[in-house]
Amino acid sequence: MIVTVTPNPSIDRTLRIPPLIRGRVIRAVSATAEAGGKGVNVARALALHGQATFAVAPLSAASAVAFSALLGTAAPLDAVPVAGPARVNVSLVEDDGTVTKVNEPGPELSAAEVDAILVRVSALASGASWVVGCGSLPPGAPPDLYARLASRLPAGVRVAIDADGVALREAARAGVALLKPNLAELEGLVGGALPTLGAVIEAATALVVGGIGGVLVSLGADGAAYVDSEAATHAEARIDDLVNTVGAGDALLAGFLAAGGGHEALRTAVAWSVAACRSPGTQMRMVTARDAEAVRVHEVLRPDRRLAA
Repeated sequence: MIVTVTPNPSIDRTLRIPPLIRGRVIRAVSATAEAGGKGVNVARALALHGQATFAVAPLSAASAVAFSALLGTAAPLDAVPVAGPARVNVSLVEDDGTVTKVNEPGPELSAAEVDAILVRVSALASGASWVVGCGSLPPGAPPDLYARLASRLPAGVRVAIDADGVALREAARAGVALLKPNLAELEGLVGGALPTLGAVIEAATALVVGGIGGVLVSLGADGAAYVDSEAATHAEARIDDLVNTVGAGDALLAGFLAAGGGHEALRTAVAWSVAACRSPGTQMRMVTARDAEAVRVHEVLRPDRRLAA
């Protein structure tokens, strides 16, 4: 079983609008809402493909009702009671495809609520192979929340973290089994630009030397790279029918974990990401043979390859 943790879940509203004019009343053409958060997306992708999973998220009683209704049967939800309502994120999508996002900060968590999250995840993790901490931290959460989580889990449970900023940095210091940054997040973590594949691999290798089990880096159009103490692997998929990149990184992580992690899992991970990119909505469809056939795992790495991401 794979347990995901989303400390700052959201209800994501998408409004399709005519061209945005500041200061004017804009009438939406359509509106949709869904249960959001990176860990929720990972759990949804896992459940879709038959993987046992739980999505843990702090939610007030009222938010839990709305969130559960939106999530439906897409993934099992374990709501940890908190006082504040879940944040609502709004995406304004114009006719030409321009997207303007307004994200709320989320409810402020008390020390007792933070501890309740850690206790609940620790209890669920007793039969888990992975615990995955995903996304931003809400106000009141300690910057080392993911590191604290890792320290409280039973022996043998591997921890993967997909975060940014100080939360990612603290997780790196804790020496978790897997970090999953994108290129910008990895650059922020190491404090410098990484213009080539070789630079990415060097940065990831330094993290592994520092105590991380492995680093899975999503590289946008350049695919993904995985680095551990044994080797570095790069895979990509060139497709001409990309529909939507939202959630591609979450699908990448889900596929990697579903395949067991490690270098052999990278092919599956990129195939899941391809399926997400070919899905018309933000929820990925099932991976097909065509998605898998699009993936190329490079036998020879090109350190001088410049990255487009």
